[in-house]
Amino acid sequence: MGSITKIHDMLVSKQCSCAEITKSYLDEIEKSNGELNAYVSVTGDEAMKTAAAVDKKIASGEEIGLLEGVPMTLKDNLSTKGIETTCCSKILEGYKPIYNATVWDILSKKNAVLLGKTNMDEFAMGSSCETSCFGGAMNPFNTNYVSGGSSGGVASAVGADIAAYGLGSDTGGSIRQPASFCGIVGLKPTYGTVSRYGLVAYASSLDQIGPITKSVEDASIVFDAISEYDPMDSTSKGSCGGKTYEQLNNDIKGMKIGIAREYLDGVRDDVKQAVLEAAEVYRSMGAEIVYFDLPALKFALPVYYIIACAEASSNLGRYDGIRYGYKTKHYNGTHDMVCRTRSEGFGEEVKRRILLGTYVLSAGYYDAYYKKAQNLRGTIVKAFSDAFENCDAILAPTVPMTAFEKGHAVSDPVETYLTDICTVPVNIAGLPGVSIPCGFNKNGMPIGMQLIGKSFGEARILNAAYKYQQAVPENFKDTKWGVKL
Repeated sequence: MGSITKIHDMLVSKQCSCAEITKSYLDEIEKSNGELNAYVSVTGDEAMKTAAAVDKKIASGEEIGLLEGVPMTLKDNLSTKGIETTCCSKILEGYKPIYNATVWDILSKKNAVLLGKTNMDEFAMGSSCETSCFGGAMNPFNTNYVSGGSSGGVASAVGADIAAYGLGSDTGGSIRQPASFCGIVGLKPTYGTVSRYGLVAYASSLDQIGPITKSVEDASIVFDAISEYDPMDSTSKGSCGGKTYEQLNNDIKGMKIGIAREYLDGVRDDVKQAVLEAAEVYRSMGAEIVYFDLPALKFALPVYYIIACAEASSNLGRYDGIRYGYKTKHYNGTHDMVCRTRSEGFGEEVKRRILLGTYVLSAGYYDAYYKKAQNLRGTIVKAFSDAFENCDAILAPTVPMTAFEKGHAVSDPVETYLTDICTVPVNIAGLPGVSIPCGFNKNGMPIGMQLIGKSFGEARILNAAYKYQQAVPENFKDTKWGVKL
């Protein structure tokens, strides 16, 4: 049973009140956040108000939904009306949106209890959470290691049981990679299933919002709730595969699970071994394991960084210090003010990606880089489409390694870019992918694997992930932190 169902049952059976549960989470945040640095703001008053409203419903005999009264968190790039939303960047300090992101609008109407906003790499650019202007979130398995990025704060909070679940965003692996590092579940949905309205954009054709949870069951519940069609998002389609929660625990006998040999190239031995052992678990459940070649994968990383940085260059052009956020104190004229504001307000990694994106879009280089990357994107999309003619899902490592020690990403940024090599193809092709824990290395740090599905195939990959969770529950470990239900 997942955390969401446990809390729901506790509330319905009146074992404890929503106010008591919420207070226990807030107390744990106060106790442990100094070391974990998962939260950048805590919304205790708002949380207790929602809890009181849920308790009032229960006392009056009204039925409550599965997500009502469940304490959760949001990544700090999701707009929350009247609550500071900074993307963990100095340039957005003090910014309080005047509207809610659609996903938070949906959940708040279901009386979800918002505990606060969680840490992230600045503007979702990074793989360790350390580009945040608040400093990085730490790994709940060992605080000498990073939680991963860019949704590192959500993963740290959920992994440490100081939130029952959270919403993150995934542009090139930013839900799945920290979920892998923190030994929990992260779902990157099909592009278009979950509205991006109110998500502060990094790369609009790649960004997707999804749940980070302790169990597959919880990920399914949250995904079903937020995957609604939204007219405010021109790319929104909603879920086209039915409710995934109702399809959990289906038999996977005869299911064809593919393993692309290229996904195992350059992967650390302990990670590769854990993924191959997971494949044997599936084989023992009656699934067929199919090995195949996917040579187009070698293009994925350069294609991703060219397209993502080009779109970031365009999206981040709006931050100028004139209308909201940080503004430099000393300047001569408007042009100097904008230049100084952006130079002082953006961190080094964000400036690096803006410069790269501006370069590949500039006259004389557009055809050589951006146009070529878009053409290769089509090649990758077709390669996945062809692969799914012979298999129902693809099994791969989430990250080629386990969590690295804090400070490593700063000292060796090039190596941290390579952590995206297994995750970015999913975003390029717009496919769903779910990361689940599949073992531990010799230091006790979690290893993650991902199941990749066809477009709108969330139900199938979540069911396969759920069957693995049932078969190997010891890989879904609790840490020493947080609320124990």
